[in-house]
Amino acid sequence: MTPITPPYYAVIITQKLKDTGLEGYDEMAARMVELGTKWPGYLGRESVARADGHELTVIYYADAESIAGWKADVEHLEAQRLGRERWYEYYDVQIARVERAYSFRS
Repeated sequence: MTPITPPYYAVIITQKLKDTGLEGYDEMAARMVELGTKWPGYLGRESVARADGHELTVIYYADAESIAGWKADVEHLEAQRLGRERWYEYYDVQIARVERAYSFRS
């Protein structure tokens, strides 16, 4: 991902999928990525998944208002409900304001 100039916000999501009953998850996850990338204030995302169902996703936004708007999006609310009811064993969300950032690229 291209470095982003601070300040900006990071939504850090750690989650574990259930071992069974994942029908529809991949489609919903793809739809949330598609919809989320078009959301005002969206800056980028990074995600990794392990074979055991643990996932880590960091989504970057320009401001807190963009995060609040995305959280309240009707399709996103439905995805959250289905996630709790069907797909996730757990998830944790942390929101952080990035004040300083630096990187190295060779």
